[in-house]
Order: sequence, then structure tokens, then C-alpha cells
Amino acid sequence: MYSFSFQNPTRIEFGVGKEQNIGAYMQEFGVKKTLLVYGSERIKQSGLFDDVAASLQANGIEWVELGGVKSNPILSKVKEGIALARQHGVDSILSVGGGSCLDSAKAIAAGALYDGDVWDFFIGKAAVEQNLPIFDIITLAATGSEMNNGGVVMNEQTQQKYAVNGKDLFPKVSVINPKLQATVSRDYLVYSAADIIAHSIEGYFTASVQPELINMQIEANIKTVIRTTEILLNNPNDLDARGEFAWAATMALNGLTYVGTHGFSYPNHMIEHALSAICDVPHGAGLSVVMPAWMTWYKEQNRPQFERFAREIFGLKTAEEGIAALKAWFDKIGTPTTLAQLGVNDEQLAAVIDNAVQNAVAWQMNETYTQAAITEVFELAK
Repeated sequence: MYSFSFQNPTRIEFGVGKEQNIGAYMQEFGVKKTLLVYGSERIKQSGLFDDVAASLQANGIEWVELGGVKSNPILSKVKEGIALARQHGVDSILSVGGGSCLDSAKAIAAGALYDGDVWDFFIGKAAVEQNLPIFDIITLAATGSEMNNGGVVMNEQTQQKYAVNGKDLFPKVSVINPKLQATVSRDYLVYSAADIIAHSIEGYFTASVQPELINMQIEANIKTVIRTTEILLNNPNDLDARGEFAWAATMALNGLTYVGTHGFSYPNHMIEHALSAICDVPHGAGLSVVMPAWMTWYKEQNRPQFERFAREIFGLKTAEEGIAALKAWFDKIGTPTTLAQLGVNDEQLAAVIDNAVQNAVAWQMNETYTQAAITEVFELAK
């Protein structure tokens, strides 16, 4: 194993009904007034908003609302949240929703205490030195943002989809209630499955140092996603499967599957961020298109690991068989595997490639991911 330091300060409160305690959890940290960030009105229709409001009120916590966060969260909504946070003098941010809400909440938490433009954090012009404490109730298992210190937001003006990171951007408390995720649509269930698998394979295939223990953890995570997705497609209310799926999402990006690894990168995410920035496709849907294409393009760089993937995940032998099996599984569950399925035309694709080339420079991956290389990947995705 490669030398490492590891710390994850997020407290997970996992279980049915735990969202009703959110006010008590926040009171432990001295919260008096929070900005409540959410997406659609679905949380009000379902009764979740009322449960949260009742818990906050019972614990003497005031709140200000910021609704309307969209999938592929945008910078203008973050700036709206920062303005509200400052105007009302909130002392914390509470996200109730999926990863888009929580990523926006993290950016708001950092931007509220920063004198400059919050986008500075995304482009490396400034580091997050302080932020408001963050809490969340996660309603969609996918991004793993509930137990890490990063968030992704798109700048609509520049069409850049970049990440913010900060040593204290870990949520203080994250609530995971599998029952709250039972109403997730079929489409977003399968997109989420692709997102979790993408988080799992980035280091698995690209790391120059990859401990056996970490390989086994990642493989268990991927097999759990495959098994539970198939259960949930037939029975969305299976809370055991829903809970395992949710925890697999958390485990894929909370740092544990990167302990002792070295020399890895995130090419699938780097490439897909360009796709969703230009075409506004769901992130997981973009990843299920990019992954098999990238795997086909990259496999000779680490053929033994691709053969291992084929063997351990699908019981097959060759790298090619493993890639084909993953693509076939994506087809089976109904998440896209071609650009045509996403409706991406040639003009859009040219813009996507240019955007991805910029991403490669920003992510310091441009020596490998040249315009020619990125074009080859997208050709394989047609």
C-alpha cells in the first residue's frame, strides 16, 4: 500500500425516520438559523419538507428556503443562495435532496464567507479557508457527496463544469433514509447505478499502486450495485436493497476505496463533465455512454486489471468480454450507451470535445487526453 493519511469527519445517521431528528442533530452544533436548500417541489408534496420543518422548529432553529436546484447544478443558483445566506445571517446550510442540492450547498457554504467570486474556488484562484457548517438529508443515492468534501457545479456562462473542494466541506451530519429514496424514478435509479460504478472504476483501472484489499472492496461495491439495481427495478420498495444501494453510493466516493492507492485519475468524469455541460444530459446517463467507450480505448494500458474486472464482476475471461458485459448490463437496465441515444449531434459533439480538451488541461490530464485521444473515445461512443 502507498503511504496515506485518512480522515472522514462526516457522521452518518442511517435508517428509516432519521430525517425527523435533523433539528436535534443540528442543535448539537449550536445551529440557530439555516438555509434550507432543495430541488423540486417533490419534497413538499411527499411530506418530507413538513417533517424537516417540524424538526427544525421543535429545536428552535429558524430557516430560509432556497428551492429550484436542478440536476447538473448551476452557478447562478449558488450565487442566489450565497446572497440569501448573507442577507438573512444564517449560520449553516441544510441540503434536502440529491447530490446536486448538496453540491450546491457546499459551494454556498464556502461562498457565504468569501469576499470574492465563489467561482474562484472552482478554477483554483482561491482555496476554501472557511465555510458555514453543512448538513444534509440525501434523497438520491449516486454522487457520494454526503460523505466527502467536494462538489460539482456548472458555470452557465463559460459552460465549465468544475469541482470545489475544501478541508471542511464535509457535511457535519448526513441522514440516509432508504425509504426516502423509494420514489426515485426508474431513469434516475439506473443513471445513479452508472454514476456509482464510474466512481468505483476510476482508481481501479488507472492507479499505478492498487492494493488487493481495495480491489476487493471495489468489486464488492460494483457487484452490490448490479444486484440491488436489478432488485429495485422489480420492487422499488425493497428497503434492504435500497439501503445497500445507498450505502454503496456513499462508499464509492468517501475515500475508503482510495486508501493506499496512488497515481490514479478521473478520466470518465473529466470527459463526461464536458458532455453534460454542453448538452445538459443527466450525469449518470452521460457516464454510461462514456465508460464502455473509454474502457475500450484504455484497456491496453492495464489489461491485467481489465481481465480481472471481467473475471470478478461477470465471470468472464478477457478484457473485451468484461467491457461488452458491462455495456450489455447498461443496455439491460435501460441507461444509454451511445451518443445517439442521448441525441447528441455532430455540431454538439464538436463543442463537447473542445470542452473536454479544456477540462483535461484544468485537471492536468492533457498529456494523455489530447484532442485526438478524446475524439477517439467519443467515436467509440457513437
